Amino acid sequence: MEEQRLQIKPEEIKIEIIDGNHEVDLFQSYEKELVDFLREDALENQKQRLSVTFLWFYDGKLVSYISLLNDKINLEGDLKEFFREKGIHYKSLPALKIGRLCVDDRFLRRGFGKLMVLTAIRIAQEISKSRSGCRFVTLDTKRNQDPEKDPLLFYQKMGFQVLQEKKKRPTPMYLDVQLIEGA
Repeated sequence: MEEQRLQIKPEEIKIEIIDGNHEVDLFQSYEKELVDFLREDALENQKQRLSVTFLWFYDGKLVSYISLLNDKINLEGDLKEFFREKGIHYKSLPALKIGRLCVDDRFLRRGFGKLMVLTAIRIAQEISKSRSGCRFVTLDTKRNQDPEKDPLLFYQKMGFQVLQEKKKRPTPMYLDVQLIEGA
């Protein structure tokens, strides 16, 4: 019988921007590439202003992280027509990209991933209201043969749509933050 896992409450999470004082070596994930990014590249990318990595702590333990950066969506096909009908004739539109998102294996299925995505959406909405144009949240998701571990399904449940289907490469996805209630 599988152990009952308690869902976390947002107020129990502490979020910090990565710096040289954070210990990340104990972070574990079946996605080795995401662990390597956190340990080897996240801080350097931040120093170079390429992305910002937010570390999520629960009960004093590093349980997940998300890296955000700027992006754009090139308008093509149906998406281009959709925006033209709304009087928007640009070739691309601004976005906030989830560059990396990972939950430590010991804390999977407790709601951290969903909360991180909702936080990215909220940040995009805040940017677009008071700082700079930001119409979308984007990401490139890798596919997994195991439906329990396929992030594409997770993101689709959260409202993301496939921008362009790719079988072997990461699949680009987007969410129009203006269509979310309260945006």
